[in-house]
Amino acid sequence: MQRLYDFLRRHPTGVDTFWAVLLCGTAMLEVTGSSAYGAAAKLLAVPSVLAMGAVVSLRRKWTQPMFWTAVGTGVYQLLTGTEIHSGDFGMLMILYTVAASAEASRRFSRTAFALGLTASPLYALRFHVDKGTSTDNVFFTLFAIVPFVLAWVLGDSVRTRRAYYAQLVERNQRLEKEREAQAKVAVAAERARIARELHDVVAHNVSVMVVQADGAAYVMDVAPEQAKEALQTISGTGRQALAEMRRLLGVLRTGEPQESEDYVPQPDVEQIEVLVEQVRAAGLDVDFEVEGAPRKLPSGVELTAYRIVQEALTNTRKHGGPEARASVRLVYFDDGLGLLVEDDGRGAAHELYEDGGADGAGHGLIGMRERVGMVGGTLDAGPRPGGGFRISALLPLKKK
Repeated sequence: MQRLYDFLRRHPTGVDTFWAVLLCGTAMLEVTGSSAYGAAAKLLAVPSVLAMGAVVSLRRKWTQPMFWTAVGTGVYQLLTGTEIHSGDFGMLMILYTVAASAEASRRFSRTAFALGLTASPLYALRFHVDKGTSTDNVFFTLFAIVPFVLAWVLGDSVRTRRAYYAQLVERNQRLEKEREAQAKVAVAAERARIARELHDVVAHNVSVMVVQADGAAYVMDVAPEQAKEALQTISGTGRQALAEMRRLLGVLRTGEPQESEDYVPQPDVEQIEVLVEQVRAAGLDVDFEVEGAPRKLPSGVELTAYRIVQEALTNTRKHGGPEARASVRLVYFDDGLGLLVEDDGRGAAHELYEDGGADGAGHGLIGMRERVGMVGGTLDAGPRPGGGFRISALLPLKKK
């Protein structure tokens, strides 16, 4: 049954042709079998029957031409005196189709409605319909107008409903596209976040391991104990890096941190001092100072502060030179946290902090700016007037 329904929906002209043939056949039998029609009247009625059959058959394919064909057929019947027959039911069908068609303009639909209202009065005047009193004649005329009104109103309501349904479909498609776009943006943002985390973890810990490995190789023969301590530092740093990478990969796979014996809590401001000690152990002289009353901050601010200090000290080891010294200063304000990381080394190449580097270098500073921007803060990074490099950040407690 559903297949038949789908077939009929795909072939509307075929369905209309079936009804047109049925209507024409009925009208022909009515005209030829009625004693009210003489021989001449029967001949004059045939063109109107065939014309209305064409109107019904092609009403959805050529709506406006068929409407004017129906109007012309009605005029023909008035001029020739052809009585109403069952084929004239096609006038109601074409009026409904015009009102329901989305291709027909509202102006044309109202014009069709106005012409439909004139059909009954013109018929009454042409064929001298007399129901007795004037009141009866008026009521008859008004009653004859009702089918045309109902046909147009029904078609117009169908048109309105179809337009509303089309708007719902369009809106649903637009919302679906917006959801897909938002999902893609969210995926891209999550990838960028994980990329920043991996960069910070790998860059910092690997640089510490490289420095310690170089130191161990240098003193291996002359100071075995120092070499042993360096190797232990390498081992501890490697384990810490692996634990943080497991945490990040766990979030990437499942969306939630994975609890395990190697689980590392998300870094916060309190761990900055531990980070500074670790960097000192790696051979970089670092001064650490805290101003204001330390207190618990939003997790996003704390993580951002830790990563900025971590990246800044990593850059100092990379670009500052062997004699570089650094200082880290944390300032607790009433409405935020201030960070100042400076060194007196050679500093990074200009293109690294300005454009991110043509060869893909400089992602650490780019990541800093992205992190600070996510919490609504500001960051300034660049060479110091007296030499070295300076990174200054202000992280508000509430995102602006």
